[in-house]
Amino acid sequence: LTTSRRLHSALSSFHRQSSFAVSMPCLSTLRASARPPARLVHAVGSRHHHQQSRRVFGGNGYGLLRVSGSPLSTPPVSFALRAATSDAPSESGTFEYQAETSRLMDLIVNSLYSNKDIFLRELVSNASDALDKMRFYSVTDASALGDTPDLEIKIKADPENRTLTITDTGIGMSREQLQENLGTIARSGTAKFSEMLKEQQASGEDSSNLIGRFGVGFYSSFLVADRVTVRTKSNDDGTQWKWESEVGSTSFTINADESDEKLGRGTQITLHLKEDAAVYAEATKLGELLKTYSEFISFPIKLWSSKTEPMSIVDDEETKKAKDDALAELIKEREEKKAKGEEVPDDLPSLDDVDVQDVMKTEYETKWDYAVQNQNQPIWTRSKSDVTKEEYNQFFKTTFREFLDPLAHNHFSVEGTIEFKGLIYVPGMAPFDQQDAMGGNRLKNIKLFVRRVFISDEFDSDLVPRYLNFIKGVVDSNDLPLNVSREILQESRIVRVIRKQLVRKTLDMLKEIAGRESSDDYATFWESFGKNIKLGVIEDSDNRDDLAQLLRFASSKSDGGALRSLSEYVADMKEGQKAIYYLAADSTEAAKKMPFLEKLVKDGYEVLYLTEPIDEVAVTNLVKFDEKDLVDVSKEDLGLETSEEEKAKEEETAKEFKPFTDWLAEVYGAKVEKVVVSNRLADTPCVLVTSKFGWSANMERIMKAQAMGDARAMEYMRGKRIMEINPESAVMQQLKQKFEQNKDDEVARRMADVCFDTALLTSGFDLEDPMEFATNVYKLMGEDGGSAPSSEAVEPEVV
Repeated sequence: LTTSRRLHSALSSFHRQSSFAVSMPCLSTLRASARPPARLVHAVGSRHHHQQSRRVFGGNGYGLLRVSGSPLSTPPVSFALRAATSDAPSESGTFEYQAETSRLMDLIVNSLYSNKDIFLRELVSNASDALDKMRFYSVTDASALGDTPDLEIKIKADPENRTLTITDTGIGMSREQLQENLGTIARSGTAKFSEMLKEQQASGEDSSNLIGRFGVGFYSSFLVADRVTVRTKSNDDGTQWKWESEVGSTSFTINADESDEKLGRGTQITLHLKEDAAVYAEATKLGELLKTYSEFISFPIKLWSSKTEPMSIVDDEETKKAKDDALAELIKEREEKKAKGEEVPDDLPSLDDVDVQDVMKTEYETKWDYAVQNQNQPIWTRSKSDVTKEEYNQFFKTTFREFLDPLAHNHFSVEGTIEFKGLIYVPGMAPFDQQDAMGGNRLKNIKLFVRRVFISDEFDSDLVPRYLNFIKGVVDSNDLPLNVSREILQESRIVRVIRKQLVRKTLDMLKEIAGRESSDDYATFWESFGKNIKLGVIEDSDNRDDLAQLLRFASSKSDGGALRSLSEYVADMKEGQKAIYYLAADSTEAAKKMPFLEKLVKDGYEVLYLTEPIDEVAVTNLVKFDEKDLVDVSKEDLGLETSEEEKAKEEETAKEFKPFTDWLAEVYGAKVEKVVVSNRLADTPCVLVTSKFGWSANMERIMKAQAMGDARAMEYMRGKRIMEINPESAVMQQLKQKFEQNKDDEVARRMADVCFDTALLTSGFDLEDPMEFATNVYKLMGEDGGSAPSSEAVEPEVV
């Protein structure tokens, strides 16, 4: 009566302070009930009182008085409150949140879950928890299993009656447990059981296999059913109980089960499916869902399904034909013997005289029986020493529908404050939709399990970075912070730890492939996923150094197109070389012909060729490798080591050519920042290099090709162009002579313009004005080495 007294005291106090009249019979009824239910409170009285009650209760004068209780154990109780005044002082205090049951159920059924299919996962998981509890109790009391020693789950669909029945031989529920677990929304019996295990520390038994934690999984059955019936029998209760409720209802019934079907122990859930959910009464559909979500549940899941078996039976028609043929043969032999005068029996042969074996035929019979659906064991829960390479490969092919063996796998277990197990693979080839994945589409390569129950394969972006989206595998954790529907992975420290571990394990796996004696495996990997590694260098600053060791490029010293690592480059560097040199181009062949390499290759320096659009961005982000700067040979200031004698000679040459280079800078104007004497050219007359901190010619060309390119960014990031001339080139010497003869000579200026345009082309830039270039070339061709063309007409000679 404590609840009644408290409510009576509160109402009496409320009556004294706000002049509300409370019906005493009502309070008498209240005292008679220890647990009154929530009922609608109606403010009655005059129109004036009704208006005042609206101010107190809000809305239209109706309010909900919420009292904890069960509609099954308490008769209906109603209260009538009559408003007498509107100026009642408000009282401060602490209050409990209330919920409207019908609205809460509607939210659970229609808003909590986005995919109807998961109802079976939730119900099977609940059944698995019930079996786990039973197994726990049977450890200390073997007699608890009684006449039902098999711990299993049976599922049977009835398409004609549109029902689906799920039966387990678990711990079952008593009447009180039914009321508490199914009658209280968000009450988890599994969570309560887990807490009990923690408190008792019973026998060191592990409760990590218990799945349900939120207490709402059962209500997902209303996604597909308009009525749910639960029959259950517990060892603690001698009666088998029946629980029933309908969708949209705020009440349920519990009665003693009078049906003839006795469970012995366990729970049976019968879903009366909605019309639009009839597909869930088909064994084929149920088998697919079990294969997807519950394949690795530790207890056998048996589905009532059909299978066709061959039967060998007698083919009466063919047997009769064979006997007739044999009889005809006997009669024929008899007639032949008789014609030869041989003695034959007077009686003609009959079928009784024929010795012919029955002719058999194969017919197929459809048999219905329970078939186990989860025979596969979760390979990641086993010890690595117990799993063969063939088993790993077969699991990869079966789970991810691949036909090639993986290049590598990593089976690991992380223990500590956060525990999870994982098995990841490097596929043998790139998927056909890899380009879509780079654009943000999900590949569904990482399958997430919680206690061996499949949750989702759409958490790739949460568990692995974008550049590792080609990795395939499974992650099984007991600690993942999922939302109630288990469809959303919530951001937390646990997710970040798992993500970090997956990246580390993947990089270890890739290093192992790269370190194998045969380079074929890594060559296969690089061909398929090399771009991903380069993307990782750009995006993952924390692991950039490790990723740099996995990079491979063609180079000026590659034999037969073989790729070189940065470590190999550093190991083969010239004595005194302080930088790693590279050149970006459209292809290896184009890179080999570019003038930037002439002196470098001649002097024995190795130059890496970056031939993919992503290469230059990756190397620019890398900046250094093994304390060596990465230097673009198409930019100014290579920083080559030279002797004092060579430096003096370069300074003397620069001084000699200074008037000429100043004149060229004047001719080119804003096209170049300056003109200098080059130390990188051997044969080419001149070349255009860019400033150290701007885009190279290759990057400028790539950015121009972008459909959504920003013109302002282009102008800002474009590198300043510097003209470098080769003082030993015959072309430059001839142009220098013309300058010295007459710096205003039109032909000399035109030759200078042609040199600039050709330098644009050979350096990888686009011509700014192709027509002007063509005009200058034609004019120079017509001027015959600088002499003015004759204006006199030439008369043809007639022969």
